[in-house]
This record gives sequence, structure tokens and C-alpha cells, in this order.
Amino acid sequence: MHEKAPILKATKRERLGSRYAARSRAAGKLPGVIYGHGQAPVAVDFEGKDAVDHIEKGEKVFRLDLGGETAGQVMLLKEVQFDYLGDTIVHADFARVDLNERVKTKVHVELRGEAIGLKIAGAILMHPTNEIEIECRVADLPDVITLDISGLELNQSITADKVVLPVKDMKLLTDPHSIIAQIVEAKEEVVAEAAAVGAEATAPEVIGEKERLEKAAAEGKAPAAGAKPAAGAAAAKPAAKK
Repeated sequence: MHEKAPILKATKRERLGSRYAARSRAAGKLPGVIYGHGQAPVAVDFEGKDAVDHIEKGEKVFRLDLGGETAGQVMLLKEVQFDYLGDTIVHADFARVDLNERVKTKVHVELRGEAIGLKIAGAILMHPTNEIEIECRVADLPDVITLDISGLELNQSITADKVVLPVKDMKLLTDPHSIIAQIVEAKEEVVAEAAAVGAEATAPEVIGEKERLEKAAAEGKAPAAGAKPAAGAAAAKPAAKK
């Protein structure tokens, strides 16, 4: 399966450290490390654009060409580091592997088909888990696993244990109850209505306050709540002392 795996050309990196790695990136290289199989780790510089293009396509298994020394050796992508913005690959770690060796790795799940449930107005497709972890032989490691969702209806979901693995002896390591795809009905938030209700709301009435104001108005102590003086009426004056 991986006789056609892409070949990554690399050269040994003699000087280590972030400063020299930055220089490699400035020269169009991708710093990396190759380890495993009882051999000492080797710091290398990959051809940057070629390596990044393959990694971004989702490929995980590669053949190594290290100046002819280990030409054809198979290696598995283990870890990728990004810059502080999270959108540029700045370092990659690879493990030497044998094609018959069983490894654990994550594989992207690609949804295929037009779900029945999406034909209903307001239905939306959710894809909360877009990759699953599996264990398999390196030779059987797929670049992607496809999931047919054409029969998925509204309020239904497909969990990880329902994903059909391409090879019989592959083992699912992801939680089998993890939801891979589901169709739900979009809920509209009635923001405008809530705002209107809030605008019309008034301060709570204090019990007995209305009666107290009315009594005070009757005794000439204060106007009743909301009362206005009659047109042309003069302001009340205190009675003259006798």
C-alpha cells in the first residue's frame, strides 16, 4: 500500500537549537526529528514546501531519502508543531517504522453523501468529531476514512463504533460513543421579542406605596402619583398666621 508513499528528502542538521531552526525555516526548510527502532534520534531539515504540502493533505506515512544513507526507509508522522498563530507548520517529528508493525494513530473522517434529514427546513449537519484514533499495521494505514451519511435523518446521529474500518484487523481506540455526525434542528433565538419585553418592563410596585401617596395628596402633603395641576391653577400658599 505504501510503496507509493511520498518520498521526503532531508539533510542532517548539525547545529541544534531554536536559532538554527529559525534559520532553516528562513531558507525554506522544515526542521524535524526522526527517531525509533533502537536508533539515535536524528535532527534533519526537510524540503519545506514539499513536506508541508504532503502533511496538509493528511498523509502520514512517508519514505525517507536522507542523502542516500537510508533511502526508502519508512517513517510515520507522529507530531506537528505550529507557530503561535496556529496556521503555519514549523516542526515535524517522525518515527521509523516497519510496514508490518502495528501503530496507533489518528485518521481524518470524511463525510460522504447527501443526508435525508438535510432536506427538512431548518435542519443542520453537525460534525463534532472529525478524526478517530485507530490501531493497525503501517501497511494498512489509510490516509482518510469515509463515512456515508446519506441515510442520516433529523435528530439521528452516527457514533464512532458505527464507522466501517477499511481493514478487518483494524482496532478502534476512540470512545465508541463519540458522535461523528448528527442532524439537528436549528433553534432560533427570539432576541427581538426578549428585547421588546424588557423595554416594556417597569420597576416593581412597592406594596402600599400607591395608597400612601393618595392619602398624602388628600391631606395636602404631596400630589398623588402621576397627578398634574389643573391649567391656570395657582400654586398653594401656606395659610397666614392669625
